[in-house]
Amino acid sequence: QLQFVESGGGLVQPGGSLRLSCAASGFRLNSNTIGWFRQAPGKEREGVLCISQNGGVTMYTDSVKGRFTISRDNAKNTVYLQMTGLKAEDTGVYYCAANAFGGSICPIRGMRYWGKGTLVTVSS
Repeated sequence: QLQFVESGGGLVQPGGSLRLSCAASGFRLNSNTIGWFRQAPGKEREGVLCISQNGGVTMYTDSVKGRFTISRDNAKNTVYLQMTGLKAEDTGVYYCAANAFGGSICPIRGMRYWGKGTLVTVSS
């Protein structure tokens, strides 16, 4: 079964930066709406940012405004989540997934091909 692969997580100090990558073999990420999600310890999974097939971006978490950006590299078939100004509350497992119905937004229940996630820990 197809599954996305997230990478790039790690331990970073507050104020630091990380770039997460979402890759998938045999699946054209640039032809689909792709979203980044996160799940903090003890909390429900939430949407972060979503990029549609035509490049439109939807933000689902106001707390990342001005700090996180989503982009795609079509040549590498990869979607990125660039995170700057990281805060302790950004700690969690970050996942990427694709819209299962061809839409341009990223409702959690409408996504598929969830990866296993990559852990981001923001701590001093």
